[in-house]
Amino acid sequence: MRLENVTDLENIKARRLPDLNVRLGLAPEAGYQVLYCTGTGCSSGGSGPVIEALGAEIKKQSLQDKIRIFKTGCFGFCKMGPVLLVHPGQIFYCLVHEKDVGELVERHFKEGKTVARLLYKEPGKDDVYTQMKEIPFFHAQKRIALRNCGLINPEDIEEYIANDGYFALYDVLHHKTPEQVIDVIRQSGLRGRGGGGFPSGQKWTFTAQAEGSPKYVVCNADEGDPGAFMDRSILEGDPHSVLEAMTIAGYSIGGSQGIIYVRAEYPIAIKRLELAIDQARQAGLLGSNILASDFSFDIELRLGAGAFVCGEETALLKSAMGERGEPRPRPPFPAVCGFRNKPTLLNNVETYANVPIILRQGWEWYSKLGTEKSKGTKVFSIAGKINNTGLIEVPMGTTLQTIIYDIGGGIPGGKKLKAVQTGGPSGGVIPAQLLNTPIDYESLAQVGSMMGSGGLIVMDETDCMVDIAKFYLEFSQEESCGKCTPCRVGTKRMLEIMERITRGQGEMEDLAELEELARDIKDAALCGLGQTAPNPVLSTLRYFRDEYIAHVRDKTCPAGVCRELTDFVVDPEKCISCGLCAKACGVAAVRGEKKGPYYIDRQKCIKCGSCQARCPKDAIFKTAMGGGGTNASKPGDNWTAYPTA
Repeated sequence: MRLENVTDLENIKARRLPDLNVRLGLAPEAGYQVLYCTGTGCSSGGSGPVIEALGAEIKKQSLQDKIRIFKTGCFGFCKMGPVLLVHPGQIFYCLVHEKDVGELVERHFKEGKTVARLLYKEPGKDDVYTQMKEIPFFHAQKRIALRNCGLINPEDIEEYIANDGYFALYDVLHHKTPEQVIDVIRQSGLRGRGGGGFPSGQKWTFTAQAEGSPKYVVCNADEGDPGAFMDRSILEGDPHSVLEAMTIAGYSIGGSQGIIYVRAEYPIAIKRLELAIDQARQAGLLGSNILASDFSFDIELRLGAGAFVCGEETALLKSAMGERGEPRPRPPFPAVCGFRNKPTLLNNVETYANVPIILRQGWEWYSKLGTEKSKGTKVFSIAGKINNTGLIEVPMGTTLQTIIYDIGGGIPGGKKLKAVQTGGPSGGVIPAQLLNTPIDYESLAQVGSMMGSGGLIVMDETDCMVDIAKFYLEFSQEESCGKCTPCRVGTKRMLEIMERITRGQGEMEDLAELEELARDIKDAALCGLGQTAPNPVLSTLRYFRDEYIAHVRDKTCPAGVCRELTDFVVDPEKCISCGLCAKACGVAAVRGEKKGPYYIDRQKCIKCGSCQARCPKDAIFKTAMGGGGTNASKPGDNWTAYPTA
């Protein structure tokens, strides 16, 4: 069916809105709706077999008229997947497995009672939450870019339309000039969510004013930061929001062709995008004379091979053209000379996802969210040493304290928070004493980090900051395209120094050399990725210099992480002399007697951890080198046991 006018959109909305109203708690329903996450997280956790079993059980018990099953995108609570959300009532079932289906159907759908053991229970507390809106994880969030994820079926264009989808496009094409659209984006204060935070309205203006044609609209969906999955989740859960935004952008700048550059490692996102593009074309929302207007616009996909550097805009455009993905000097910027050397507007997925709702709700509404200079909300993926890993969206200005403890549920195992890494390999480490730092572009820059695309990694007291900095530097060095000497050689030299330090071979002069190299690379590297690669090292030197000094001067790793600077130690009070540790050791470094504790030879031990993994009583642990002491009942200083008085 080809849509021609607003009445066609309104008819679809009227037909499909009742289902959404049930999910929003605005209307009752005689039967049940079951929404299940089909994002990467829940899919990898086994949501597919759960839904197959649920469908089979419903059919077996002839409940097809009472229970309907819908796909949806990511709810965000990835730690609790696979997730089922049952309406009416917004009943949130988590960690649902195939074996739970029979009980779920019998108790909930037939008897009308909840299955208590599948409800969410907060770690370390007795509180059990029945409804999704009751769970603390969702309380401080404000979903704008993620507004449809977990609400609509991403494979059904009519559900997107029922939740006001494509109404902004109709209004733009029939009631606004390109200049008026750009003015709304400018006044909203929307800034690029890909990392740099450049004002979106200004970028749109530059591209609209650039001479030359054709003009292109490009979406950067090449999300390469470790632990980041914001853009992927939007594409998997709400692909039409990006298509609508790109079409609006094309109208605004005078472009007729859009390109989504998405990494090939995102199979679900690619499948949903291909389906969404086909649906939009069939509905007349892409192609010629969209919604009976004079405007024509189409979108195609280009797949990236996973090179981190292709997240940089000039490298991305080269790769999209089939060339080697390498950055080039700027200016000229892509707004003037981009795809095929033509004016090109390039934003990332999250930036585009904000556009339709800004145009629907108005720039005044959007600009009231966030801070003075950082408007709106930001999507983050939170991972690492935190109870509630997942995907969140919070207003700009929300503090790290709120994210980690109110939303994230704090640090597992009673451990203490040590630091938070924001911005991925390009960002910096923020120590626990700066937990009240608000999340916005300016505040993060002041403490030596950056927003980045939105990855947020939490670290506790068992993490070594020197090792963390080495990991990110190793990633950046490996992913360097090699085009410019500061990045190609400079990061290699920095990594060599970091490796020496973590092996206990560093000198105090290395710290000064690290800082000098880092600042030279920041000043001289060709692209933003090279310029920000030293950030993890600089930020850890700034806040955790004492750990570097311990590695260099004392030849020890306080966190017990760096392999060459740690010992494996036996606690004699826990050791039951079972001998499993000795059997697991491939270098005969573990010995003991039947009635006494076992011991580990420091000189023979290769720090592989096999003994610790096999110990049934957790009697073996890692400690800073030399921290285990010696046991007087055994000869020599090479034998370590639990420290004695």
